[in-house]
Amino acid sequence: MDSNLSASAKRVQDALHGFGLDCKVKELAESTRTAVDAANAVGCDVGQIVKSLVFRGKSSGKAVFVVASGANQVNEKSLAAIVGEKIGKADADFVREQTGFAIGGVSPVGHPAPLHTYVDEDLLGYDELWAAAGTPHALFSLTPEQLCLITSGEVVNIKKVPAA
Repeated sequence: MDSNLSASAKRVQDALHGFGLDCKVKELAESTRTAVDAANAVGCDVGQIVKSLVFRGKSSGKAVFVVASGANQVNEKSLAAIVGEKIGKADADFVREQTGFAIGGVSPVGHPAPLHTYVDEDLLGYDELWAAAGTPHALFSLTPEQLCLITSGEVVNIKKVPAA
């Protein structure tokens, strides 16, 4: 099966195997670029989709990597307080440089170098999650425990709460 994967998806599959996980990367005909697209493609709740987001520290210039529930928006002020500096959204070139993937296919694993990662605590409420696997048509399923393992992520409360 691995031999049929695109180069980016194979890199993710190899990284998963490197952690000793038997998660299988799937490449689909339909788009998985957005959380809603991915949820529709695999028939799960949008909250089960792992959104991989890259922010950039305003003063340090360092990447801030967030894996968030597809149902949630990130509270950037809360994240900045956790990180210890103001942050901004990263542009497409910075995302590719830091993760090795283009926006729409950023995987939580398989980056050129480890990234300090923050995990949305809401992801821990699901038995099964789905994450991007290097392309806008590839993804894999995993458990919240496996997500925390492969990212070495710090679990935080960063969900933006809608105004009442």
